[in-house]
Amino acid sequence: MTDDGFELIGTIPRNETDVVKIRKGNYYKIDVIDIRWFKGDKISRKGIRLNREEAKYLLNLLRRELDE
Repeated sequence: MTDDGFELIGTIPRNETDVVKIRKGNYYKIDVIDIRWFKGDKISRKGIRLNREEAKYLLNLLRRELDE
């Protein structure tokens, strides 16, 4: 659990300092998935926060696009 109450699901490193963190948690009483860039341990504004229904829709789009 992070300081802001989100649970880390996974990370995708880009280079030595930049990483995408996928987290889940509750934002204004809504269960969300947060996909956001971090530089070191500092969170950036670059990212997307989706409710669970939106996240499922995104997952289906990515599966369709990446399935070969």
